[in-house]
Amino acid sequence: MRTEVVIGKMKMKNPVMTASGTFGYGNEYAEFFDLSKLGAINVKGISLEPMEGNPSPRICETPCGMINSIGLQNVGLEAFIREKLSYLRKFRTNIVVNVLGNTVEEYIRICERLDEEEIDAIELNVSCPNVKKGGISFGVDEYQLAGLLKDVRRSVKNKTLIVKLSPNVTDIRVFAKVAEEEGSDAISLINTITAMSIDINTRRPKIANLIGGLSGPAIKPIAVRMVWEAFNAVKIPIIGMGGIMNHEDALEFILAGASAVAIGTANFVDPESTMKVVEGIGSYMADNDIMDVNTIIGGLEK
Repeated sequence: MRTEVVIGKMKMKNPVMTASGTFGYGNEYAEFFDLSKLGAINVKGISLEPMEGNPSPRICETPCGMINSIGLQNVGLEAFIREKLSYLRKFRTNIVVNVLGNTVEEYIRICERLDEEEIDAIELNVSCPNVKKGGISFGVDEYQLAGLLKDVRRSVKNKTLIVKLSPNVTDIRVFAKVAEEEGSDAISLINTITAMSIDINTRRPKIANLIGGLSGPAIKPIAVRMVWEAFNAVKIPIIGMGGIMNHEDALEFILAGASAVAIGTANFVDPESTMKVVEGIGSYMADNDIMDVNTIIGGLEK
């Protein structure tokens, strides 16, 4: 059976990767399984300078999911390259670096630096709802997104360029088309959905930042719908994510049009969830005499 998929210049041994922000820098999960078995590792968002993130509490559980407002805490670009990247390169898998900036210039500086490093893809984060400024403004304005991509595309010459789209828009197809027209090699969707939760006893929000991003099984039907809409609007590959907890969930995304899938919240529930998805997809293919996973991408029967 053939499980390899191609995202831009990046060849993945299987269609399963991690979702940025849910897998740290990889070393946090290495004790649970061999990271080389993943199609790709997507590390947490990297900014030009270190970020401390939002005040605590930053996570709360909700029915069928959770709200997080981490605030993109990270070590910064140079520390990531110096301290984290060499460890990741020990594994025989693709490295995707999610990047964020407050300005076009910051995105360009980060991308130019990473374009020369030993990574495989750059994912532009223009859709995080957990910060009060920066990249999210690009993700909800099609004209700002087009301008950002036009400039960043010139800076990324060697690596696969992915844009992570926001679900907090009126029509995801519009933003998918902008990404394609401005030269993105692929798109990933969806990021978390803006949400909040209140403690009725204290009458205070359950997270200090008031509003955060909802993830988990609760958002999966929305994510599947958006992947299907994007698949019917563009020709570039799609990385689908949002509430994938097992291989059945992953296969829904693939049938809707995703060439690859990213596992996020499930990593907090079961550190080995990505491996179970990889194995489950293989079992499904064997049980249904599917010799190539690519033949079922977008295979939804209407």
